[in-house]
Formats: sequence, structure tokens, C-alpha cells
Amino acid sequence: MDIESEISACLKAYFVQNGTPADKAILSAATATAMKKLHEFVALLTEWNAKMNLVSKNSLAEVWTRHVLDSAQLVAYLPTDMRRLTDIGSGAGFPALVLAILLQALNLPTEVVLIESIGKKATYLRTAAQQLGLENVHVINDRVENTVFKNVAADVITARAVAALDVLCGYAVKIGGRQTRALFLKGQSYPAELTEAQKHWQFANHIYPNKYSADGVIIQLWNIRNKK
Repeated sequence: MDIESEISACLKAYFVQNGTPADKAILSAATATAMKKLHEFVALLTEWNAKMNLVSKNSLAEVWTRHVLDSAQLVAYLPTDMRRLTDIGSGAGFPALVLAILLQALNLPTEVVLIESIGKKATYLRTAAQQLGLENVHVINDRVENTVFKNVAADVITARAVAALDVLCGYAVKIGGRQTRALFLKGQSYPAELTEAQKHWQFANHIYPNKYSADGVIIQLWNIRNKK
């Protein structure tokens, strides 16, 4: 698989999804910038993974398809007027740091907030963001239950391998609003999770196939509210 071509396709999909023609020169420059940062990110991840368990050794061998591209595909579903993207349980930085790199490459002034409760992982995320020059990234070392945004709610919320959909809906309501879009990467058990979440929450949703996981999907939710 040609990783650079796949990253370029992800960036192009962002323009297509938002109804904007993808200028070849802009797309080429953004792809080159993103690839340089992504290679640096993978090197940092590999270095830190030797010190702590960020991703499994098996998945590290497939890091570009299993983690980087799996995260990068989400950029296609991000709105152009997004001010803040908040990632829950950021762990190794997927999808948050990958999306931050792509957004920076596209010159989009979006704040990317990473919520991570484990101190060592939060330190890794801060260090990675600093070394990658991702000034748009802000790391919060706390549980999402304790996180309060006083002025600006999240426009988009992401999560990958963090919690069941029912729990994620509760988090989304806490840190987002009615217009907030949630993008959750889920596996083959998603139908059962969707059914369980609908017992407690009302929401609009759309299910997209995961391009890089045969049994995975991207669940997009909006207008999430407690079922009374």
C-alpha cells in the first residue's frame, strides 16, 4: 500500500466532503507536509513505546495501516468551520495527533484537545506535540468526567478503543452541545453497542465503513440527548 497516496486521498476527501475543489498544488503541499510530520510522529511513538505500553508490538509493526491511516480517514468528516476537536482517552495519540498533523498541514486553525487520564501517557502526548511543532494541541491530564469547558464546547468529539458507545454518549453530552459531531471508531460489535446506547440516548447517526479495517466502522452521531 502506498501510504503517501492514501494520506493524499484522505486530505482530498476532506475537500470533497465539504464541497470545495481540491487544488492540486495545495493538496500536494499539504500531503508532503503531513507525511514529514507523520514519519516524525511514528519515530517518536516507536521510541516511547519501548518505555511504556502505548500500542502492542504486533500492531506497531503495522502502524501505518492499523493506526495512522485508520485515524487519518476521519479528516474527511470534519467540518470546515470547526474551532475545537476534542479527543477522549487519547492514549498513543490515535486519532488525535494524526488529525492535528493533517489539520496543521491544511492550515486550519483548529484547537485539538487531548484528554488523557494516565499521567505518563499525558506526558508522552505533550512531548510529542511539542517536538512535532503542533501548537494547535492542548493536552489535559484528567478524566473526561472532570473536564469542564467554560467558553467553547467541542465542535467535534473523537474516540478510538476507549469505551462502549453508551458511555461515550454521556461524555459527548458533557463536553459538547446539540450541534457537536461525534466520530467514534468501532469494531464488529457496533450493532450491539448502538442498540444499548439507544436505550438511554436519543441521537441522529450515520454509519460509514472503515477503509482500513474489514470489520470496523466509523459511527457519526449528532444531536445527542438523554432519553427521558
